[in-house]
Amino acid sequence: MPDWNNKVALVTGGSTGLGFAIGEALGEQGAGVMLAARHSARLQEAVEQLRQKGYRAVGFAADVTDSEQVASLIAETNREFGKLDILVNNVGRSTRGKALDTSPDEFRDLMELNFLSVVRCTQAAAPHLIESGGHVVNIGSLASKSVSKFLGAYPASKFAVAAYSQQLRYELNPQGVHVLLVCPGPIAREDGGQRYDAETNGLPESAGKPGAGVRLRGIPPERLAAKILRACKARRAELVVPSTARWLFALSQLWPSFGDRVVKGMNS
Repeated sequence: MPDWNNKVALVTGGSTGLGFAIGEALGEQGAGVMLAARHSARLQEAVEQLRQKGYRAVGFAADVTDSEQVASLIAETNREFGKLDILVNNVGRSTRGKALDTSPDEFRDLMELNFLSVVRCTQAAAPHLIESGGHVVNIGSLASKSVSKFLGAYPASKFAVAAYSQQLRYELNPQGVHVLLVCPGPIAREDGGQRYDAETNGLPESAGKPGAGVRLRGIPPERLAAKILRACKARRAELVVPSTARWLFALSQLWPSFGDRVVKGMNS
């Protein structure tokens, strides 16, 4: 019997991309899945896709930057399934810009979405996860560990996710809850297109590409979802994809100026 059979998962940002792929992978292995996202129509389409495959799936429209809506999301998950075994804090977005040109309000907005949503959802879900001995999966980024150019407020928000994940390991691991920080490179998109209009912000055209111009191959979300589930089963602390990026992280810690040169050399 699969390890996820009859488990219950909540995936934020679950209507598209990596979030949907994680929900699909869990559903395939017998888990009940609650998908959360802001846009109801897209969310219901995602839920219907999973149901058509015979998976147990429910959707709940919620803005995870709002504490009351987060509380309602957790309550609805418990009402629908009776428990919670895995929380996937996947919601988030990237930005493009120079740090000095990014306003404090823009930093605040991205911190709300990329970091404080993780805090809200984890605190609300923690009692249920402690009861089940479950998992917290925080989707960070390679930018949680090493910064490249033209990402505006994004690295600061994702570094915070990495720090918070380490704190959660200290607090939740002794209570039987596994915490996994996932640090992936750019996620491949179906349309393969450019996501950001960089040139209007005075940036090179390459900055608009996934990874802000760093030469990295897009990761298929289905492949990353499978890796995440394997990392949960092994109760690993971190998952870095591609794994070779760990060498860059180590260099940046031991020799920051050399790490900077390596990152600059990777920019197209």
